[in-house]
Amino acid sequence: MTCYDRRDVGLLLLRLGTGGVLAAHGAQKLFGWFGGGGVEGTGQFMESVGYAPGRQSALAAGLAEAGGGALLALGLATPAAGAAAAGAMAGATALHQPNGFFAAEGGYEYAATLGLATAGLAVAGPGRLSLDHAFGHALDRGWMVPAALGVTAAATAAVIGARSRRVRRAAEGQQEALFEE
Repeated sequence: MTCYDRRDVGLLLLRLGTGGVLAAHGAQKLFGWFGGGGVEGTGQFMESVGYAPGRQSALAAGLAEAGGGALLALGLATPAAGAAAAGAMAGATALHQPNGFFAAEGGYEYAATLGLATAGLAVAGPGRLSLDHAFGHALDRGWMVPAALGVTAAATAAVIGARSRRVRRAAEGQQEALFEE
């Protein structure tokens, strides 16, 4: 007889809730479901806020959110799923950071919370109520956690850095003259 403890149930609830939210959020970007813009609309938005090329940025964010969220909910490939979703949320956090912390003011509170939850799940693992456990943790080995988080951190830093440079250059081009001629 298998006995599940409250840690397993807690991880299941966290995975289902966080993964479900992210899967729906990614479906907005990829398919236009739930009032989203789909790849084209999201791509145009991504381009307008400095994530270029916009279409590829929309695809990457949508796949990381929808795919990572669905895999987290299932408890499958948890290190990679959590890392991918955390990377997408780091990009969203960078976008919302100028608006301050609170989401009600357009801040990064929500994106950071989802990112930390997904990174935490990548580290903690899925628990016994998961497909990873059912498959003998073939896609949830200990070495996969630092590998997935490290690769994602490097790629995310490069993407956010490139966006920051684009935004900074655009702002410099729009700067008012200091002296009238």
